Amino acid sequence: MSQLVLSVFPGIDLFGRGFEAEGFCVVRGPDIIYGGDIRTFHPARGRFDGIIGGPPCPDFSRAQRGEPTGYGLEMLAEYRRCVIEADPVWWLMENVSGVPDMIIDGYSHQRIDINASECGLHQNRLRHFQFGHRDGLILTVDRQPPIQDVEPCCVASEGAQLGRRDWLRFCQLQGLPEGIDLPSFTLSARYRAVGNGVPVDMARMLARGILNLRSPEDVRVCECGCGREVEGRARLATVACRKRVSRRRVTVPA
Repeated sequence: MSQLVLSVFPGIDLFGRGFEAEGFCVVRGPDIIYGGDIRTFHPARGRFDGIIGGPPCPDFSRAQRGEPTGYGLEMLAEYRRCVIEADPVWWLMENVSGVPDMIIDGYSHQRIDINASECGLHQNRLRHFQFGHRDGLILTVDRQPPIQDVEPCCVASEGAQLGRRDWLRFCQLQGLPEGIDLPSFTLSARYRAVGNGVPVDMARMLARGILNLRSPEDVRVCECGCGREVEGRARLATVACRKRVSRRRVTVPA
């Protein structure tokens, strides 16, 4: 039976496209680019198996040059509210590495980093995901060996840059091999919409992982929460994992 998923902050929803490609049924919530406002949206309780979404991230991005506006924390709080109101079995949130931990009462918590080059895409794009499950099931992801011959990360501002990659190539790097037709968008808005999205192949990898969630009794994973399996006495999977656990993370205020 297909799982029903609510996609919040969808944009043009490359995230949801990946889940649809793996057999999920995706319902899309409101988004600002279509005139919607998450703050007035209230999902039905008990109807969704899962919630996915990537709240706006500029306040937490390393590319942010000014002071945080507070909008990022406000949108994280809206994501949390939607999870609490909908009461799904699981939730999955995408963002940048600097985003605070999303801890929600009644759910486990994992923090997973994935590069697009580990998903079969020729792009160096690192994204961070946080996952929670009501019964504590564990999300593991079947990463591929990283592609070495990669192009720079697709960024939302590329459409306004000189020397930008052509539209089809930009889409292909985001997991849209045939491109996407967005006739009502300006050129820069098209690049921004696709550049802001989760690469489709990355979303598909995560969707497959959710279809194959593991019990904590059946698998040992890295203590940093990255979803990598460990063996023997190992507690952490990589050097990056050791660095991650050594840093103190801020938690999104309840």
